[in-house]
Amino acid sequence: MKIKKLYIFIVIVVISIIAALTMSFTKIETKTVTNKIMLSSIDDVPKKYWVKLSEKKIFFGHKSVGYNIIEGIKDIIKERDYIKLNIVETNEPAEFDKPIFAHSQVGKNTEPASKTEGFKNIIDSGVGEKLDIAFFKFCYVDVMQDSDPQKIFENYKTAIEYLKARYPKTKFMHVTVPVRSLPKGLKKTLKESIKLLIGKPGVLDDNIKRQNYNTLLNEAYSKTEPVFDLALIESVNPDGLRCYATKKAEKVFFMSPEYTEDGGHLNEKGRKIIAEQLLISLTKIANEP
Repeated sequence: MKIKKLYIFIVIVVISIIAALTMSFTKIETKTVTNKIMLSSIDDVPKKYWVKLSEKKIFFGHKSVGYNIIEGIKDIIKERDYIKLNIVETNEPAEFDKPIFAHSQVGKNTEPASKTEGFKNIIDSGVGEKLDIAFFKFCYVDVMQDSDPQKIFENYKTAIEYLKARYPKTKFMHVTVPVRSLPKGLKKTLKESIKLLIGKPGVLDDNIKRQNYNTLLNEAYSKTEPVFDLALIESVNPDGLRCYATKKAEKVFFMSPEYTEDGGHLNEKGRKIIAEQLLISLTKIANEP
């Protein structure tokens, strides 16, 4: 009898944890038209804009998720033969004597300062004088719950302002830090819920720090310079609604689960969504006076 009561108690506790998780971790905004975010469609970009983009010399610094985005760009080009981009993995100055969409790795994961420095060094290597557009992105592992978003941003800002002054003809685009999705599967979901209940840091805590960095970036640049809001786009689900959870009354946005298999990297659907919006942003920059 005692064993049966204990079993019932355990079942109730488990159900309560799952219920708490559902309420606190996967709350999606009310599905009303006014709350929807309508992302631009790549098919609305004038054909002449693509010609202009194809004439530019572009450099994109990244790590693993960056490869996901590059694959997404290739997916889109296969479907639209009027988009002509010379995509090459390189940072060699000699490669920038002709139009190119170059990309390469910068720095080390979990060391954001190394990525800022790596990007700066590549631009300073002889590439900067030739570039039309340049940008790089941090990975989600570069900003965690124990990170200092202010310090990371100040280091980034110092480097970017230096590059802008030294290479005034190059347009530098800023990119927000990507966010992670919440764990999939009962076991992982339960683990995340227990972290919440006992106050142990989890995905939301990491995303809060990423959100703090992104706020600093947007406040500094979004009104005057191009900002590719990667974190925002990742959090907009296929219905046009942003995915968020609440922690201590704060909205914490996370990647739409439809766009990832492991919570951080982009799957085929996710990479095409991000690549589409990135290409749209680049066409706007390429066609500015």
